[in-house]
Amino acid sequence: MKKIGFIGAFDKTDLIICIAKILTEMGNQVLVVDGTLTQKAKYIVPVIKPSKSYVTSYEGIDIAVGFENFNSIKQFLAMPQMLDFNYDISLIDLDTIEGVQNFELENFEKNYFVTSNDLYSIKRGIETINSLEHPIQATKVLFSRGVSNATLQKEDDYLNFLSSGSKIIWKDEKIYFPFEIGDQTVLYENQSISKITFKKLSTQYKQSLLYLTNKILDEKDYNLLKKTFKKLERGV
Repeated sequence: MKKIGFIGAFDKTDLIICIAKILTEMGNQVLVVDGTLTQKAKYIVPVIKPSKSYVTSYEGIDIAVGFENFNSIKQFLAMPQMLDFNYDISLIDLDTIEGVQNFELENFEKNYFVTSNDLYSIKRGIETINSLEHPIQATKVLFSRGVSNATLQKEDDYLNFLSSGSKIIWKDEKIYFPFEIGDQTVLYENQSISKITFKKLSTQYKQSLLYLTNKILDEKDYNLLKKTFKKLERGV
């Protein structure tokens, strides 16, 4: 099972669920783990019998909420600890020191640091990663209100300044998502109808989703990815 980490205090739940939907439609078995302090997935993902910790299925995606580590998920699923999960990919949402340590973030195949430009999101995310014993590599996923290259560069420089001396080794690539009211409205509508739709999202948001998913897949099966994404855009 390929483990992909999404780290930071910024709200990442809707982003992760959208990526999981794309991966699932491509034929992957996907597990989303909400290991955050607020456990937002508990409130926006429909479940018949919610409890302190559970695994539920939502549009073909398995979503685990309220677990301390992967072993506790196996225990819930009545799996022997020595067996591997049957999932192809797990997307893990983390924002606490305990989470990155208990889920062993340093062993993930890829890590994405998701943040906006606000001081709280950046500093808390960095603090979380600094709790690890060794530095990790991470890719920046920046939710920005800026559209010009100058504004984006300024925000990136600000993040670099705040993370200087931390245990984060930044990868060269950066992935930008628009911080637009329109996109937020679509995501809120998805929550209210308990459905994952893409059609009304902004072009930039959809392009960034496609790019990020392609990177998670190590740029394999890109033709299938594009075909699947177009189908999801049409709502087929």
